[in-house]
Formats: sequence, structure tokens, C-alpha cells
Amino acid sequence: MPPADQPRNPPDAATIEAIARATIAGLPAEFRAHLGDVVLIVEDLADDETLDALGIAHPLDLTGLYHGRPVGEKSSMDSGGLPDRIHLYRRAILDEWIETGVDLNALVAHVTIHEIGHHFGLSDDDMHALEDSAGAA
Repeated sequence: MPPADQPRNPPDAATIEAIARATIAGLPAEFRAHLGDVVLIVEDLADDETLDALGIAHPLDLTGLYHGRPVGEKSSMDSGGLPDRIHLYRRAILDEWIETGVDLNALVAHVTIHEIGHHFGLSDDDMHALEDSAGAA
């Protein structure tokens, strides 16, 4: 059950996306400048192909995923491929939200920044620092 000060109805994909976009807007400019071509996708659950590729047995165990090449590995010769994508999996996020009682905005921000961190090839420590700088911790 969500905390008393949070919504009682499960947030829809548009709500999760709005929180993620607000998180991105709160990032330092030097990070936002390199996110313009990254597509943000909110889906209910990861598909079986994705789960199988990652060796994850249950779809509620994956809250987010970055598809693409980290900024430092990109080349001017890259073309014709799909854009980099950040997937947020709504039902897995909501499951974690209910289980932990963490504020929904903080949880979505955490998952979003973690996936953005993969886009930049950041370490976990760097991701936490980015989260702190965005006021999402």
C-alpha cells in the first residue's frame, strides 16, 4: 500500500513519463545537452526477449533499461541505427514503490538517472552524484 500522502490509484504511463522528464529537466546542463536524441519510453513491462537477453526471470525485476552505446563509445561513423532509448517499466516501478514505500517521484528519478548514467558510461558512484546534483536523492 502506498504511503498515505501518495496517490491511491496506480499512476499511468503518462505520470511516470512526466516525473522522468522533470528529472531530466533538473539535471545539470552539461548532461541535458547530450540527451536530446535519447528517446524515453514508458512501458508496462519488459518483453520476454529483453528479459531473456538479460537473464531476468520475472518482469517485475526490471524497472528500467538503457539501449544504446554510451556517449564515450560513439563514433561519427555511427549512422542508420535506432536512437538510444531509455525504457522505464511502469509495473515494475510500481511494484517496488509499493514494496518499499519510497516516494514515487524519488523512485522514478532514481531509475531514470540510473539509465541516463548508462548512457554516459558512469559508475554507480557517479550515478549517485548525478542523482544528488539533480536533487533526486
